[in-house]
Amino acid sequence: MLFDLVHGGTDALGVPEHDFSTNRNACGPCPPAVAALQTANTAQYPDPTYTQLRAQLADFHGVDAARMVVAGSASEWIHRISMHAARCGAQHVTLPQHHYGDYPHAAALWKLELVERAVHAAGPGLHWACAPSSPLGQEETVWPHWAQPAPPEGWRVLDCAYAPLRLEPCAAQSALDHVWQMWTPNKALGMTGIRAAYVIAPLGCCAQTVQTLRTLAPSWVVGAHGVAMLRAWTTAPVQDWLAQSLQTLRSWKTQQLALCQQLGWQIIDGHQANYWVARWPADCQGDAMTQRLQALRGHGIKLRDCSSFGLPGHVRMGVLPPASQQALWQAWRSFG
Repeated sequence: MLFDLVHGGTDALGVPEHDFSTNRNACGPCPPAVAALQTANTAQYPDPTYTQLRAQLADFHGVDAARMVVAGSASEWIHRISMHAARCGAQHVTLPQHHYGDYPHAAALWKLELVERAVHAAGPGLHWACAPSSPLGQEETVWPHWAQPAPPEGWRVLDCAYAPLRLEPCAAQSALDHVWQMWTPNKALGMTGIRAAYVIAPLGCCAQTVQTLRTLAPSWVVGAHGVAMLRAWTTAPVQDWLAQSLQTLRSWKTQQLALCQQLGWQIIDGHQANYWVARWPADCQGDAMTQRLQALRGHGIKLRDCSSFGLPGHVRMGVLPPASQQALWQAWRSFG
């Protein structure tokens, strides 16, 4: 099975002037993180074992450095752990109802069957969750199934890409130590052009499994700029900037939600982060929606069609500054 992976952001027309199609922090790029990139030693290879980086990330999360695995990106890790699970005998994968396309893409490459999550979420196989979820930005429903450690033949992976961008309080996630946590700070820092990620292994995971997953990566899976970003992520200036940016995003989000309601878009409730999904009016469905999205792109405005998420007729919107919101308002009203 082939998957036509759809992504937001830059496309054949270049970088959108007003890009609502990604979930990155629109307050970025984070200045202290950019400064760290500018001082990265690009003349040398990074340490191939990332020893100091893993120690710094472990200290940031308050875990043992032995649990840390460096990854090239979320997508790279998705493919790596799918390969490992298949090699270890996994036969199926469970996914959230609406999900990132690389999950099933990697499963298909390794001939892992997609099965209903409600039935198998606590059993063997490879299981994916994302909190807040994408594209809806909602809380995960899988926690009751994951309250206990996974069976030996089970792999549970939590995509934490949007956790740092949560704008609402969340319930305690007591199962975190029982799952593989995948962290991708580039979205929270507003610098998705830098590809680097890291993973925290479950508490009690055998050292051989962690080491195997490290060795399955290509040499220097993260380059000097990725290392610089991940190290900056753990510092006080970057975390202070992030905290301040969340306050700004909350204000912008309130304005943008009001704008969508004025446009007659139906917002799906439960969103907790800097993005949400809205259903367009009845006269903007099907081919009319495709035409309208193309027309908006001509105005320098890009939104994410949610058809690939299983939500046709809907768009996902990242929060942008008031000037971009005004551009959307003017463009939409110009269509009559």
